[in-house]
This record gives sequence, structure tokens and C-alpha cells, in this order.
Amino acid sequence: MSDLYVVWDFDPVIFTVFGRPVVWYGLLWAVSFVVGYYIIRKMFRREMPDKQDAADALTDRLLIYMIVGSIVGARLGHCLFYEPSYYFAHPWKFLAIWEGGLASHGGAIGILLALYLFSRREKMPYLEVVDRLVVVIALAGALIRLGNLTNSEIYGFETTMPWGFKFVRDCPPEWSVEMVPACHPTQIYEALFCIATFIYLMYAYFKKNLVFKKPGMMLGVFFIVIFGSRILIEFLKRPQVDFENNMILDMGQWLSIPFVIAGFWLCLRKQKKVTE
Repeated sequence: MSDLYVVWDFDPVIFTVFGRPVVWYGLLWAVSFVVGYYIIRKMFRREMPDKQDAADALTDRLLIYMIVGSIVGARLGHCLFYEPSYYFAHPWKFLAIWEGGLASHGGAIGILLALYLFSRREKMPYLEVVDRLVVVIALAGALIRLGNLTNSEIYGFETTMPWGFKFVRDCPPEWSVEMVPACHPTQIYEALFCIATFIYLMYAYFKKNLVFKKPGMMLGVFFIVIFGSRILIEFLKRPQVDFENNMILDMGQWLSIPFVIAGFWLCLRKQKKVTE
């Protein structure tokens, strides 16, 4: 066993208001929407230099679709993909989002559906809308995984690597620090892939103008990198629910495969040439 590791005893609660905890996970979710809003507004203002007010109004409408689509999709994804029997037996629990339980795959599906409705309403090409949004979704993914880190949740199997984390708060209180195994901080692994994807997509939009040159390419890269890395990292991650224990591939991996296939199709499909 390695003598090098990180003792992670981070308090997930920032402060309490009227008996309700305000947690880092929720704050990071909120920050992802705020930062994403300003990035998207910058994009629309760049594309509509003579219509700044219209660009801002378009961003406001898009934000509403994004919030509803991501939260509803992530919640339903968790309930239907990971614990369907429990939630159908207790249907009122579908709404108990404060108890935790959000699935990234469900959030992705919810966002894609919400953006379809948005593009129809605004009469904008669907792929061009999604290409813009995956930029901020990649950043949001990094912040959400860091939120999982603050909660000491969704981490990996034991490791002897020097960057292993001892998640003290997720172990029995009677255990000493020495008894806690060092585990793969898979939240950080996923966050790093998200950050790298965000940097590339920012470059692709602002420098290469891929939204208009090759619609769908940015979405394809996002699918391949984010969900492809998810498939690999899941091999290091502890099962989230009991039924995954005997699966060759866990639920997260099975759900990621269609996104990766769609990503390759988007990147390799033939497109009409667009003149600059």
C-alpha cells in the first residue's frame, strides 16, 4: 500500500439558512448556469453585432430551456435508469430532487430535447444551436464533477497511486484515517476531460468558426470525448447501484455507447461545403 495519498475530509455544506444546508454541489450547479449564460450571450452578440438587445433576449429564452431540460432530464434519468422500481413504487419521490439523484446521461437527453424545441420556436438550425451549447455543457460537466468531489461521492476503486484520495466522510465514523482505503478520484478524472473539451470547443467556435463551417462537428467531438472517457473511467469507478455489481459494462457505459457512435457519425458524415 502506498504511503502517498490525499486525505479528503471536505465539508460539503457551505452554511445553513433557516435550517436548510447550502452545499457546494448546488453552488457549482448554479455557477455553471451563470457562466454558461455569459458565454452564450457573448456568442450571440458576436453573431448579431447590430442587434445586441435581441441577442440578450435570445440568450434569456435559451437559458430557460436549458435549466428545465437539464434538471428534468437529469432527475428522470437517475430515476428511470438506476432505480426505476423504487421510484415507480414511490412516484412522489420523482420530485424529491433535494434528496439527490441526478444522472448526466438523462441530463444530456433532456438538454437535446429542450434545444430541439428551442430551435423550432426560434427557427434556428438545430445542430448550430447544439454546437454552441456543448461548449458551456462541457464546462458545466467539470463543475458538476467537482461538486461530486465535494460530496465525497461517485469515486473509484482502491488504488496505490500517489494521487489516491481517502474519502473520510463516506466511511463508517468509527474508522480511523488509516483504515480508509485510498481510491481513484474519478470525479477529477472526468472533470479534466470536461475542461480539455471545453478549451477545445472554445477554440473551435471563436477561432475556427466550426458552428457554421461544419455544423454538428463540435457536438460530435463532445460526444466522443466526454462519453468515450466516461466508458473508460467507469472501469475504475465503484458501482453506483447494486444491480451493476455483476454487469460486464455498467449502466453508465451502456448509456454512453450510443452517444459515442452518434459522435463518430457526426464527425465523419459528409457535409455540404460552406463558403466563408
